Amino acid sequence: MFKFIVRRLLVAIGVLFGVSIIIFTLVHMQSGNPYSTMIDPSVPKEVLEEMLRKVGYYDPIHVKYIKWICRAVKGDLGYSIYYGAPVIEVINSRMGNTILLSSFSLIVSMLIAIPSGVISATKKNSIFDYITTIISLIGISIPAFFFGLLLIKWLAFDIKIFPVSGMQTIGEHYQGTAKILDIGRHIILPGIVLAFLQMASFMRYTRSSMLEELNKDYMRTARGKGLTLRKAIWKHGFKNALIPLITILCLQIPFLFSGALLTETIFVWPGIGRLNYEALLHRDYPLLMGLLMIIAVIILLSNLLADILYAVVDPRIRYK
Repeated sequence: MFKFIVRRLLVAIGVLFGVSIIIFTLVHMQSGNPYSTMIDPSVPKEVLEEMLRKVGYYDPIHVKYIKWICRAVKGDLGYSIYYGAPVIEVINSRMGNTILLSSFSLIVSMLIAIPSGVISATKKNSIFDYITTIISLIGISIPAFFFGLLLIKWLAFDIKIFPVSGMQTIGEHYQGTAKILDIGRHIILPGIVLAFLQMASFMRYTRSSMLEELNKDYMRTARGKGLTLRKAIWKHGFKNALIPLITILCLQIPFLFSGALLTETIFVWPGIGRLNYEALLHRDYPLLMGLLMIIAVIILLSNLLADILYAVVDPRIRYK
């Protein structure tokens, strides 16, 4: 396993190198001057051209890439044009907020979806099965921004239970438990949106995977030896049904960082998704490059995590 992990990490470095070339090329092929918002309109054109030449704006794209990659391998992803701070510092200031929101939504979705999917499979064609199927289809079909706006309308404006947006109440400086409770109230709505969208996929895959396991010989043997249906499912069937669930779970991790863009934008949640939107809006190329590369790293690590969990869950899986 150790050799497998090392080999995969070495392959991931090569993949990251190729991804960085593609991303860098696509980002810097965009039209327009990203420094235009930073420059005083009264600056003479000659001075402006000299400033752009010093920052390497007119360098060939391969020269720009070599300069960037030489800094990136040292942990320097550049300087944010819009925020006027190192890219790493800007990303670090938002990363914790996204991890908090993502963890909350992931835990909620798994706690609801996995038991519901198992029960739906054991009670196939029952009323509960039909209800979960309808809910999962709605979750797969409904756009995140539309569902988010509905929750804001119902729970923030009509009933006024939860705050509309943000991560903390503006003008308040809570400390300790009060601060935790305030963040908790703000995380509910965006957390519900992300959890509902993930829950739909988890529920459908859990159901289909459990249905496949229920019809196998070892399950009938377990029942024939006197195990109740509940014990046979959770002791034997569920472990074998975890393989496809692990795949979906690890695929959801990158989505929580990159796919939360709409949710974080709607609820003004100061996370990586909203930061990605702001980088695009202001043509902040260094920040955009840093975000995309971090997301690429998360995707590669998620795939590696899935392979490791396969071997942990199923002892029959071995990597040579």
